[in-house]
Amino acid sequence: MNNEITRRRFTGMALAGGFTAGGARAITADQVKVKVGLYSITYLGLWYRGRALTHAELIERARKFGYEGIEIDGKRPHGNPLDMPRKKCEEIRKRAEEAGVPIYAVAANNDLSSPIPEHRESQLVYLRELIRMAANLGVKVVRVFAAWRGVTVVPPPRGGGRYDIAIKVWNTAHEPFSPEQTWDWCRQGLIEAARWAGDHGITLALQNHVPVVNGYRDMLRMIREVDSPHLKACLDAPLLKNRDEASIREVARAVGSLQVLSHFGYEQRPDGTIVKPGTFYKPFVRAMAGIGYSGYIGYELCHPLPVIGGRTVGIDYVDKNARQAAEFMHGVIAEVKKEAAT
Repeated sequence: MNNEITRRRFTGMALAGGFTAGGARAITADQVKVKVGLYSITYLGLWYRGRALTHAELIERARKFGYEGIEIDGKRPHGNPLDMPRKKCEEIRKRAEEAGVPIYAVAANNDLSSPIPEHRESQLVYLRELIRMAANLGVKVVRVFAAWRGVTVVPPPRGGGRYDIAIKVWNTAHEPFSPEQTWDWCRQGLIEAARWAGDHGITLALQNHVPVVNGYRDMLRMIREVDSPHLKACLDAPLLKNRDEASIREVARAVGSLQVLSHFGYEQRPDGTIVKPGTFYKPFVRAMAGIGYSGYIGYELCHPLPVIGGRTVGIDYVDKNARQAAEFMHGVIAEVKKEAAT
């Protein structure tokens, strides 16, 4: 690989789309084209107490709450390729499009970092099949991790999910190995996956998500080292360490036209406290407009939820938050457009 050529190509891609090397330029209202999506992990039956929504119910929720598209999570029951033959994919795609909420992305829950070759190879098979499934759904973007530690389902009567068990397992497995070795395993896996993505006309979107990718600079480094036009970026504002406006503008400038997907959070607790929006979404939307991003920012509720009376909250809690989240982000986008127009 010619590293000098790689750096020039990568820098050109990152700076294209609205920012110059010297800083941000003003945006117009017409440049604010971010769309609001719903990531299906919110209704996977994992974090709340109760069953997952069916595809039909998910599509109807998205339509009713004002979302403009859906991202399908690559886990059962929503999007594991074991359960998604071509015919079923085409039926779901048609239903979503007819409802006016097309499927814009598929999300992999992959871990390419395992020290055990059989585990890495199993994950590659999963990614290859997920890319096939995405193509059958008519999707052009598949979110990927370099590494993912996993989640544990809490059995009834409490219900919900937890991260701590998977974190301990992952940390123990990787303890004897250097971060550089783990990085190399992930890079090699993404090189293979990007090749399959290219065969299907799909772009992989690497999220700035731990472990292994510990910040947006690691995300960009991995994209640069994989050196494929089929691996780009999924930059999520809540995962940034610094979320002041100047830092967000700097990150957006660094990512540039590599950006193809994003997510946001929102949660109102049972006592009425709103804990997730953050003041950084407006500068983030403004920065996305500045780099020419016109894709989706998808709502996700994917962390342990409140436990009341020994039981995790149910789907009513999720419905309330999903509805308010759509209103919140549409409001943020409207404010950015209004300010850009004045």
